[in-house]
Amino acid sequence: MRLIRYADESGVAFYAAHGEDGNYYRTGLDDSGNLEVTEERVEAGRLLAPVSPVTIFAVGTNYPLHGKETGTKMSDYPVIFMKAPTTVIAPEQDIILPRHLRSDKVDFEGELAVVIGKPCKNVSEEEALEYVLGYTIANDVSARDWQKEWGGGQYCRGKTFDTFCPLGPQIVSPDEIPDPNNLTLQTRVNGELMQDGNTKDMHFSVAKVISFLSGGNTLLPGTTILTGTPDGVGLARTPQVFLKEGDVVEISIEGIGTLKNPVVEEKL
Repeated sequence: MRLIRYADESGVAFYAAHGEDGNYYRTGLDDSGNLEVTEERVEAGRLLAPVSPVTIFAVGTNYPLHGKETGTKMSDYPVIFMKAPTTVIAPEQDIILPRHLRSDKVDFEGELAVVIGKPCKNVSEEEALEYVLGYTIANDVSARDWQKEWGGGQYCRGKTFDTFCPLGPQIVSPDEIPDPNNLTLQTRVNGELMQDGNTKDMHFSVAKVISFLSGGNTLLPGTTILTGTPDGVGLARTPQVFLKEGDVVEISIEGIGTLKNPVVEEKL
């Protein structure tokens, strides 16, 4: 199943499933993560981010080659940080470069994102994927100066500016992605290939990450987990490549689609 989230003419958000006939059908999603696809055909309006997360967790340095390019040692346990729900934007919405707290080193990070479908606590690695509603694409946009130079080494300031978590274009259910750790992931800026990886290269698998995060901690439906980025980020390139107004970032993941967002400067 492929789910989108859209706004109708009055601005109310709905889910819809893409039918085999090419049409979209109104879909209900309850707090337990159960989906009910109706026979009501809908015209999908303005496309929204495919989930409105209650919580966003992210894994830092989950690909060894990314760790190597940034000089970061791989850890024994997943390094976790959080992004505010206000970072989330939809496909085609603008990534805004901060100018009030200015950053001139805003970077891209293409990532596989996992959406939790039902309450999840203390689950084993073997059962972790049973709690997944589906998978989507994320861009863990990062202000490297605030993250590494001015933020005291902690991640959240540099990664939680408004618009710093584009998500989309859809959620793809686990029956269509039986192995989330075998997907090609590519990031392009203005059409130029920057990242070319595969989720099989994760140090901590998707199941391992979910199990770890659920330890003593309830993951509610809608919790979204960013699973890390492969090598090729702008920070590590020579010369470095940081986002500027007019850029367009496109992230593609096999079986899910392409997430595309333009870049603009904050208007003060």
